[in-house]
Amino acid sequence: MHAVKDLGRWLLTGSLVAVCALQAGPAFATRGHGTSDGDVKTSSNRSGKTLESRITFSGSTGTSGTGSGNVTPVGNWTPPACWYEPESAADFRKHVEGEYDDIVNDPRQPSYAKSATGQFRDMYKDGKYKDYNLDKADEGNFWVSVQNPNRLDDPAAFTCSELPFWVENGDTPPVKNAVTPQVLAELAYNRLTLPDTKVTLAPKNVTKVNLPTWAWLDKATFKEVSVTAALDVAGLNISATTTAKPVSLKLEPGTADAETYPGSGECQLNDDDSIGAPFAKGKAHETPPCGIKYLRSSGNGTYQLRATITWAVNWTGSGGAGGDLPDGTFGTTQDVTVQEIQSVNR
Repeated sequence: MHAVKDLGRWLLTGSLVAVCALQAGPAFATRGHGTSDGDVKTSSNRSGKTLESRITFSGSTGTSGTGSGNVTPVGNWTPPACWYEPESAADFRKHVEGEYDDIVNDPRQPSYAKSATGQFRDMYKDGKYKDYNLDKADEGNFWVSVQNPNRLDDPAAFTCSELPFWVENGDTPPVKNAVTPQVLAELAYNRLTLPDTKVTLAPKNVTKVNLPTWAWLDKATFKEVSVTAALDVAGLNISATTTAKPVSLKLEPGTADAETYPGSGECQLNDDDSIGAPFAKGKAHETPPCGIKYLRSSGNGTYQLRATITWAVNWTGSGGAGGDLPDGTFGTTQDVTVQEIQSVNR
């Protein structure tokens, strides 16, 4: 039975190392998105007999690259490493029968793999379930485990280890991490793509020792972003929208020989959703509400000013569900040249 359960997980999660090492081609099905973070839609389409997650994503999921990136949760929280979602009896049968044919007819497969595959198939064809419950197809679905494609190397991705099981329509799956609007919201969190955090400085790029440097972000640059995750399959139609809103800017000068304004280096969002205040003529003797004062020259090099935005994250979902998720951050660095103030002796 252990061999059957292990192979069942291999067949439905893609953890196939032990068996695939003995085969040249990808005869096994994989289960998961199979796409990168930037894809708007996960692999909801089928390729041959492969079962894949049918969760789709839309919104601010643009491909990460120069000038953008994914939000990083504050603290130790992470989105789910795995979850369970429903599959119709017909689709589940197609998958298992296809994998059975591939493996037992492949001379490169070891005998134990063929035996375990047969036992796994028998459980759903002639054992606990009769002919994949096709006669009950309108009454329920099989629920199967899915791995988060961003965490395939994480042991936590294999904790959804239950073999596929039948759930009657309207019943709650008796497992942790059965897909719900909140699970969708947490998965959408992982897809939020944020703009870079290059702040406007005055003086720009080159400043002077002991001269307050003003820093600000225009409200038009930093708007809230959102991603919607949806699942419409096997009679289950749910969705959730996860939204991130900028709330503060943290400045890290790149050297200990500097002071920040305010002293914490944390500049809060203004009432108009901007951060800091633009420098204007006549403000030279004022203390900037958000900024830096460098106390030492950068010499022939530059200081790496890091600007990190903190984003407050919340979600709303099907049936009026919703709530808060952990704050997230995303930051970038920019070069700042600091020069000594030149004086002339007469």
